[in-house]
Amino acid sequence: MGNPACRRSGMKKLHVAVLMGGWSAEREVSMMSGTGIADALESLGHKVTRIDMDRNVAEVLAGVRPDVVFNALHGSPGEDGTVQGMLDLMQIPYTHSGLATSVVAIDKQLTKQALVPHGIPMPGGQIVASESLYAGDPIARPYVLKPVNEGSSVGVAIVTDSGNYGNPIARDAEGPWLHFERLLAEPFIKGRELTTAVIGEEPLCVTELVPKSGFYDYDAKYTDGMTDHICPADIPEAIAERCKAIAIEAHRLLGCKGTSRSDFRWDEEQGEAGLFLLEVNTQPGMTPLSLVPEQARYVGMSYAELVQRIVEEAL
Repeated sequence: MGNPACRRSGMKKLHVAVLMGGWSAEREVSMMSGTGIADALESLGHKVTRIDMDRNVAEVLAGVRPDVVFNALHGSPGEDGTVQGMLDLMQIPYTHSGLATSVVAIDKQLTKQALVPHGIPMPGGQIVASESLYAGDPIARPYVLKPVNEGSSVGVAIVTDSGNYGNPIARDAEGPWLHFERLLAEPFIKGRELTTAVIGEEPLCVTELVPKSGFYDYDAKYTDGMTDHICPADIPEAIAERCKAIAIEAHRLLGCKGTSRSDFRWDEEQGEAGLFLLEVNTQPGMTPLSLVPEQARYVGMSYAELVQRIVEEAL
């Protein structure tokens, strides 16, 4: 008879390989996402092979021969086009965005070049050599420094006049300049942190993220209790609709598939003119604290239904 959820969706039982782990800075989060995804797929009656990715992943996949790969990797090489290219060559369908989209979306500067000419509001910015920061600021303070091609707020620093990095930044100050040769410098946008998920061609809702201290960095994002999620965000309807419109347009312009998540800053003193897209995440987290499952729940979609929908999009 099969599983009722599979019967309702009309999807046959599949053999799904869940790729997780790897060696990026986001390995731990990927393992949490992958475990949840694999459990959900098994609950729906699918056969699941869990793969903690290493350098022999192509050989492992060739032996497993899945119907589809659920790509639960975060960061490089799972989110930057590398794994996508390998799966394309192996002719294995996979979830989320393809090679070209992944290459562009992981690179914050390429994303700007793809979206800003189409009217998507994003902060200005420039690529700087980390070494140059010890001589002086690239733009006026306050500003944000972030790696060009990392996700999930990895390595983000806000440089202010009152901060403890020094002026200019000291060589012994801990920050992304010690770990990356090049960084993106952007003006700091004061205000509120908002995010909108898209599945297929459908924006879900808008969540506001309120860190209990500091800003919404990697630790705040993935440590239970460090950030309040207000879902849906308590913001004017016009701003919520604008977030959704930008998120779906960015998803479309970049060629995203499956699910994506667009992150915003909103300076409410400026109204609609104060809303800026920061980045588009082509493989959002699927952990218990992750935003896409939370927004899916709000619109009436269970975690298992969300996972099933993403697999359906891949096929």
